[in-house]
Amino acid sequence: MTSTGSGTAPVAGAAGGPPRGRGLRLLRGVAYAALPAEVVLFVCLLAGVRIPGGVLLVGELLVLGLLAAEGLVWARLRRRGLSRREAVAELVPGPVLRIMGHELGIMVSLVRWVARRPHGVEGADGVFPHARDQAALMYGFAFVCLVETVGMSYLLADWPLVHAVVLVLDVYTVLFVLGLHAASATRPHTLTGDVLRLRQAVHVDVRVPLDRIAAVRQELLFTHEKAEGELNLAVGSQTSVTIELAEPVDVPRFLSGTPRPVRLIRVHADDPRALYRQLTRALTQDVTRDVTRDVTRARTAPSPSQGPPPSV
Repeated sequence: MTSTGSGTAPVAGAAGGPPRGRGLRLLRGVAYAALPAEVVLFVCLLAGVRIPGGVLLVGELLVLGLLAAEGLVWARLRRRGLSRREAVAELVPGPVLRIMGHELGIMVSLVRWVARRPHGVEGADGVFPHARDQAALMYGFAFVCLVETVGMSYLLADWPLVHAVVLVLDVYTVLFVLGLHAASATRPHTLTGDVLRLRQAVHVDVRVPLDRIAAVRQELLFTHEKAEGELNLAVGSQTSVTIELAEPVDVPRFLSGTPRPVRLIRVHADDPRALYRQLTRALTQDVTRDVTRDVTRARTAPSPSQGPPPSV
């Protein structure tokens, strides 16, 4: 997402364009200072603290000026040839973009869940849901949040402004919890061609080529210690299928986005036997296809030259 490649970096730093260095750092520094200040002012207003009108006016003008500056820089980046995604990546830090994308993906998952439209299953040879064993826990958590929403709404009825803010936060929390389950329910593991796609909610999406899989075994585990080179996609604190890789695959970290090489992946599925059988069958077919191709190539290869016949 960041435009650090050879094609976009010269554009952003071209003469007359918005600088990627000092100017952009200054704009981000102002944003980092202004946004926390706005949060402090908002909390003070909720607490009933009297804020001078001049302070409120300066704060609002600062935020409006910051938004206007961000809009101008974004427009100039667009005119310099950057795409919308690249221009936003120049202005907004990567971790913030990833968090916003995660929140948006959860809300979209709610819509897909209601519409019964799973994500990424078109053309798949095998689809393996994995959200069943966490459903009771997530529904219970959502119910607790709902009860807390009703209770806080009753307790804060005499403070309309505080009541409105807390109500919005509580409702969003309930939707967030349901969205986490919806993200897992609408994003199953899939096997398509020579690629096994393993997912967990919105934040994990790993594509594993079959030729990198060294071994697959079905084993039920309830404890998972963090170790270098291992990825545990537990559901309800359990995994049921373990995949060992001959070559590592890169798994991006959530906040930084930097790749992390992984050689061992533990996953869970509602029907682990089906995942194990179909994956083993696909691996066997892949090996058989490679052997057949090698034998065919050897048979069709030209015979080596025998050289001239020996002279008498």
